[in-house]
Amino acid sequence: MHYSKATQKSEKSDLLINLSNNDELTLEQVMLVLEKEHDEQTVEQLIRKFCLETTSDNTQKKGMEYLYMNGYYDDLQQSIIKNKSSKNPSNQKWAEVYQLTLDRKQRRYSDQEILRHVNAMKTDEPELKCLLEFIKVTVYYGRGEYGKLGNILEKQQYLFEKINDHFLLEFFHDRLYHNLFVYFLVRNEVIMARKYAFRVLTRTTNSKTKISLHINLALSYMYDTYYQGMYHLNEALKIAKKDDLNRIANIIVQNNIPFLSAHFKKVENITSTDKSEQAHIEIAKGNYFKARAILKEIEIDSPFKMYYLGMAKQDKSLLLQSYNNFIEKRSDYFFSRLPLNALQKMSD
Repeated sequence: MHYSKATQKSEKSDLLINLSNNDELTLEQVMLVLEKEHDEQTVEQLIRKFCLETTSDNTQKKGMEYLYMNGYYDDLQQSIIKNKSSKNPSNQKWAEVYQLTLDRKQRRYSDQEILRHVNAMKTDEPELKCLLEFIKVTVYYGRGEYGKLGNILEKQQYLFEKINDHFLLEFFHDRLYHNLFVYFLVRNEVIMARKYAFRVLTRTTNSKTKISLHINLALSYMYDTYYQGMYHLNEALKIAKKDDLNRIANIIVQNNIPFLSAHFKKVENITSTDKSEQAHIEIAKGNYFKARAILKEIEIDSPFKMYYLGMAKQDKSLLLQSYNNFIEKRSDYFFSRLPLNALQKMSD
């Protein structure tokens, strides 16, 4: 027997209504029911809808994590509003925490303001304690303050033990593994870092998460092999183009690809609109005078730019300054190898 698309759509709607009105079912159970009937993409869209339509207080709370981790930020904002107007104080508190998460993600407030709100928030719920720690991690990560990550990541793993919801824990583990990837990378424990990155890659469906992982994986190969690094950048670019993430695609083309190409001195047909990467490309070609002229036009406000200037001037003191900035300001032992390697070559 063949069913029309309209019939199938009606059946999906009826099923969703029945599930949405069942307060006993967890999000995980709903997903298992839907997976028996539909393909992965359809299930994702139905769960997305279910998170907004469910009448269960518990599922309304947990649904916000599903929407956030799958990149449905407009839906998440709707869900936050719904939870804020709930009569349940716990739902209101969860809405507050996810509002903070979204505000940080969309850079609506300064880092200081976000951290002030996080630190002022009091809760006994281990799930919310975890979420607040995740917000701190993303703030410190965005600021390059990697030295502050270790204690928080350790604390999170301890908090996980107090959470009983398996569905929520799966998402929390994805977040933790992503953070551990970055943490181990900057500590220069590359093999361990990649292990966590590949673990998340096989689990997530969020395009932006996949792109971020591929970009950082590409950089993890910068002391090993150009081709493996470029493979991951091309994968990131492919996803960005497929999902019309034009701003991210532009960063990959204008920053990441030129950076890796210049680092390996493979700069034929490589260009960039970014001044610092233009200088990097000229350094790779041996055009130090031209690189110095480009760097004169910009502020040397990062250890990377200081490294480029040191290379362009062949100046050991600038390279040493870059190395110290990587270590002291960022606790970044991975990228600190750039000026260190350059210093060693000058001394040979």
